[in-house]
Amino acid sequence: MYFFRSISKEIQSIQLAFNDFPKTKRLVLGSILSSLATLFHLAGGILPVIGYFISPLASAPILICTVFSKSLGFISYMISILLIFVLVPSELIVFPFTTGLLGLGIGMAFHFFEKRLSILLCGSLFLTIGIMILLYGIKFPILGPSVSSSFNYSIVGSIFLFTLFYSWIWVEVSFVYLKIVSRKFNL
Repeated sequence: MYFFRSISKEIQSIQLAFNDFPKTKRLVLGSILSSLATLFHLAGGILPVIGYFISPLASAPILICTVFSKSLGFISYMISILLIFVLVPSELIVFPFTTGLLGLGIGMAFHFFEKRLSILLCGSLFLTIGIMILLYGIKFPILGPSVSSSFNYSIVGSIFLFTLFYSWIWVEVSFVYLKIVSRKFNL
């Protein structure tokens, strides 16, 4: 079955090749990806219509950086949070619990799991927990005013199904992108 297939060796070869980079090159790449994640996330507030289509791409730089290195991915995630705090503090509440956390979760899953289903479930779990923290812990209406901030199992189930689908899209897109990177650089 499709979801029980192992990910290919391209991911592992990318990780090994990245470990051979000098530390300066790794840090520069991490900082560039952090800046991109920040710009993508802030596009929703800066560009009126098209920004909402660009904003979900904030997961990609964090995901790529985390696939390269777990520690560098976490550092990029934290740097992106700090950049958002400095540039537009009002946007800070969304990134750490949604797009940034999704990129971090899927990137970490590429390190720990080999099956697509495990990676997909890990990303979905990270995003579900992040949305639930915003919705039920902080009481921030991330899903709009029509969704109650009191705990409801049907809402949690709906959130999980949505995050499962959304994570599946991100896993497949990132897997295709990482295969292209692997072929382009002969890794």
